[in-house]
Amino acid sequence: MNLEGLTITTIPQPILDFEDPHTATWMKIMTDQTVGGFSEAKITQHEADEGTSTPAHIRFHGNISTKLPHDRPDVMKTGYAAFRNQDRGRTLFGELFWSVEPYSYLALRVKSDGRKYFVNIQTDSIVESDIHQHRLLTKNHKGVVSPSSPPQWETVLIRLHDFVRTNQGFIAEPQSEMLRQKVKSFGIGLIDRQPGPFDLSISAMWVTNLNERGQIDGRTGWEEGDQGSPRLGDVTVDKLRRKAEERRNTAGTQEAIKRDTMNEYDKRKRGETMT
Repeated sequence: MNLEGLTITTIPQPILDFEDPHTATWMKIMTDQTVGGFSEAKITQHEADEGTSTPAHIRFHGNISTKLPHDRPDVMKTGYAAFRNQDRGRTLFGELFWSVEPYSYLALRVKSDGRKYFVNIQTDSIVESDIHQHRLLTKNHKGVVSPSSPPQWETVLIRLHDFVRTNQGFIAEPQSEMLRQKVKSFGIGLIDRQPGPFDLSISAMWVTNLNERGQIDGRTGWEEGDQGSPRLGDVTVDKLRRKAEERRNTAGTQEAIKRDTMNEYDKRKRGETMT
């Protein structure tokens, strides 16, 4: 007996949803100013606009500077900015973490200027400075069609298995599997060290088992979820139930059409026999 279908969830788990303005206040911004640099970054909250199909979101924007501080000869490199969620706090049972063990993908709903952003995940690992990173690769960013083409909202899926363990910006060896049961923070950083403005909009982050086609990898016919929804509340148990009912009704209608067609064929066949 194969019980695999009973153990894989098709309902996504929310991580950060910026429809709630409070979520933006929970973000921690980091720049090279901590070592005397001059890069600037901030996060601003923006409401949804139904007229332009824009979801509620935050903008992570500012300006990157590679200028070195005059009074810090030990600082040899600047030009970065990042943000992540602050610690989730503690309970009587210990520190709070996210568990993403049952999921295959981290999904992000973003609108990008096309710069070199990285998604950062920090876990409760033995080495506190370890960060698991993956490039945020977008297809509809600013300038992708022409130099003046505006960015478009899109959903980016990243396999959790593809994140690389790094330390202080360098790949850590030997590589080890991410501790998915104890995730402390999710964030995004810009480390291309290219001077100038940057602008990245983020609507939500969540984890899911559904790929770009709305299917579980290696299977067909899975349409129970909506991995591209900017609002995670759009994927509810009630909606999944209605979708299942629609499929059953559709299947029943198709079966009835097939049955009527066969009956008509039999009638014609009997008529031809009689003549």
